[in-house]
Amino acid sequence: MIKTDILIIGAGPTGLFTVFEAGLLKLKCHLIDALPQPGGQCSEIYPKKPIYDIPAYPEILAGDLVDRLMEQIKPFEPGFTLGERADALEKQDDGSFIVTTNKGTKHHASVVVIAGGLGSFEPRKPLISNISDFEDKGVAYMIKDPEVYRNKKVVIAGGGDSALDWAIYLADVASEVSLVHRRNEFRGALDSVEKASELAKLGKIQLFTEAEVKELHGENELKAVVLKHNDETKEPTYVETDNFIPLFGLSPKLGPIGNWGLEIEKNAIKVNNAKDYQTNIPGVFAIGDVNTYPGKLKLILSGFHEAAVMCQFAYQIINPDKRFVMKYTTVGGIQGFDGSKREAKKEVVQSIA
Repeated sequence: MIKTDILIIGAGPTGLFTVFEAGLLKLKCHLIDALPQPGGQCSEIYPKKPIYDIPAYPEILAGDLVDRLMEQIKPFEPGFTLGERADALEKQDDGSFIVTTNKGTKHHASVVVIAGGLGSFEPRKPLISNISDFEDKGVAYMIKDPEVYRNKKVVIAGGGDSALDWAIYLADVASEVSLVHRRNEFRGALDSVEKASELAKLGKIQLFTEAEVKELHGENELKAVVLKHNDETKEPTYVETDNFIPLFGLSPKLGPIGNWGLEIEKNAIKVNNAKDYQTNIPGVFAIGDVNTYPGKLKLILSGFHEAAVMCQFAYQIINPDKRFVMKYTTVGGIQGFDGSKREAKKEVVQSIA
């Protein structure tokens, strides 16, 4: 049983920033995310996409934003349960909660915060009739440990940043990498497209454009894929491989959270935005893109604001007998759980009579 003050479901930017705001209040956080790494969509789908509405950053790449947030929360030592989906919520007699994941990991917390963005993410699977037969037998929809592919033959399908970035990375890990995309033009960052093209010229990547993987072959394990070309005059291409990794993005779904008795409106969780972003279940909050209320703006900075407000009320639930007096970080500094402290700069403030 993992015990914490605040259990955060979703390790995207809003969930990560919640750790910081809670840490200022000396509240311990643990995060659950179905993805294998923190960052949500920013890490998994568009790490090189520029974001323009983060205060003080005229422009910042999504992946860099996640890196900054991870650096910011490091002093507060959050725990992570990654690669697991929050499945069941049970309210205890004392008002606390036990949340169990799809892999049976149990978490006990006084407050639960749903910061799951657009919900849990499920991979978009290509329409190949026998693909489920090879799942975990050569077919994977995300890469958790690149060393699994050391000295193996790998076929990656997709045209976005994830497909390009992993093809480039695995070129120095796998014995053979093939990148398949149904169009000539890629959707990823220009520098990634250029790197992949250069690796193809050097023979480190086999690049197949205007083609799709349509067949999988093998008995107990995957042995080959068949590519069909947009130009129907071309014969299908047979490619021997140990692994097929289709990276077509993730499909957001509210998932099991939708069965927790929460008030749902258009696949989003209704909250009380006039006060604390609490749901209809006392002690359960929802912040970020997963919630809805009149005037809701689905922006990362809105999620940051909601996290700051929510943490003040979470503190009152966790410490009902204590009175918290808010102090600006510029006055009090930041005291991490690891004993580190970033002191506030001493400034002379001139009072105006």
